[in-house]
Amino acid sequence: MNANPLLSRVADSLYWIGRYIERADNVARFAGVNLQMMLDLPAESAGQWQALVATSGDNQVFHERYGAATQENVIRFLVFDRENPNSIAVCVNVARENARSVRDTVSSEMWEQVNRMYLWINASPSRLQADALPEFFQRVRMECHLFQGLTDGTMSHNEAWNFLRLGRKLERADKTSRILDVKYYMLLPSVADIGTPYDDVQWSAVLKSVSGFEMYRKRFGLISPDRIVEFLLMDREFPRAIHYCINCADECLHAITGTPAGSFSCASEQRLGLLRSELHYTHTKSILASGLHEFLDALQVRMNRIDTAILEDFFEVRQDVMVAVRGMDFGQR
Repeated sequence: MNANPLLSRVADSLYWIGRYIERADNVARFAGVNLQMMLDLPAESAGQWQALVATSGDNQVFHERYGAATQENVIRFLVFDRENPNSIAVCVNVARENARSVRDTVSSEMWEQVNRMYLWINASPSRLQADALPEFFQRVRMECHLFQGLTDGTMSHNEAWNFLRLGRKLERADKTSRILDVKYYMLLPSVADIGTPYDDVQWSAVLKSVSGFEMYRKRFGLISPDRIVEFLLMDREFPRAIHYCINCADECLHAITGTPAGSFSCASEQRLGLLRSELHYTHTKSILASGLHEFLDALQVRMNRIDTAILEDFFEVRQDVMVAVRGMDFGQR
């Protein structure tokens, strides 16, 4: 399936606006929660900053450029580094450029908000004082939430809105899977810490990283790793749970194509529908028994393939069409 060149360009920009704003939000929340968690952990727990880099998936690049995963190095890499395509500054910059290219599609409130966020971050000093970091990360989150609220409240809920929402939900599912994977296999300093207050602090941090601490406690009460996995992976009501996000992404895709639910008209619908069905009929116990890391690793691979299929189904323009539209700006990712 390929839309006409103009629609492909607009859809591509909207999809990546959704992904990059959500990515900036997630980096800010991970870093902010990590700062707070370090106050509750022993001094030898400095490896928590390494785990934060692992969550972003940029381990190799970070170590090539910065070496030791100190608080200062990690924050500089994840927040202000212009050569890191996943830093907050770059995410907001690329989201703004995409929004600028589709000014006639997004609302003026959306454009003003992403532009205001861009100007504020670029005016911020590249090396913030330690005591200013919590407020900075909190503001990044609120700025991203405001953009998302303006998107849902001022943009017509049409095809364009669904492309933006599709990007947001897939990005959110990916980041929830990464923070869960890193905690389960990398954050714990030692087997001896399992079940101790340090373990509870770390698992609470995982929930806070996705703003799920209060909702989890209302539903389950005491901190339990198995129940946290169930909540963040399989819950169908919590908006940052992986299953919830995949359900929403699938609904967005069907709204875009007009294909009835339960069927598919392109590869991205087929792949997303299969993933949604498997999550629907899978139990947390069987996932834990067979290996959570293996499950989450395979899940991330499948979400990457869904992203590739969306690119091929909607954003790539056929070579024979390219001749007729040569020179047209197709937007920046």
